[in-house]
Amino acid sequence: MPQIQITWHGHSCFTLEANGFRILLDPYEDGAVPGCAPLRQSAHQVLCSHSHHDHSWLEGVKLLPQQPSPFSVRTIAVFHDEKNGALRGENTIHIIEYDGLQVAHLGDLGHSLTPPQLETLGAIDALLIPVGGYYTIDPTQAQQIIQAVSPRVIIPMHYRRGGMGFDVLSPLEDFLALRQDVLEQKGNTLLLNRDTPAGTYVLQYQRSIS
Repeated sequence: MPQIQITWHGHSCFTLEANGFRILLDPYEDGAVPGCAPLRQSAHQVLCSHSHHDHSWLEGVKLLPQQPSPFSVRTIAVFHDEKNGALRGENTIHIIEYDGLQVAHLGDLGHSLTPPQLETLGAIDALLIPVGGYYTIDPTQAQQIIQAVSPRVIIPMHYRRGGMGFDVLSPLEDFLALRQDVLEQKGNTLLLNRDTPAGTYVLQYQRSIS
């Protein structure tokens, strides 16, 4: 059965892995995110939603020898704010597909999605979505997008919890209060396949080096 291993490294940084191929998304700079340890990861490919230092730092990433990727990647150009990028610039949504499984990483999406954008997004198995507000969509906007997209798996990101995250962000609990399907995980990894139960998965931050 095809599956994608999704690993959360804190903030908006994830690794997606299938068939031994690793894609790293939105690596953050050392010291950029309160509560997040310096990021030291290895990957065959790195994708960044935008150029801000908490989403596009490559110094801590070791690029692995190139090999054929089992993934296909689509993108949707959106904005980091509700004023067409006038405040914080552009943002890119990445839709990563492997053997019929589709994962969408929304980056620092700062506005609701339009009907054409939702149509382009299409059917999504796992949605990695910011929920902290201020710099991105807030919990209510995130909930509205989830209702429109209807993903099987939701993984919140870019929030404040415990000692992790910017002070101006909403705590994760504000978003979880809107959900009835919360599944707190013991670790920072989820195996996504066709049998993965539906739910809002809360991954636990763990310092990891690979």
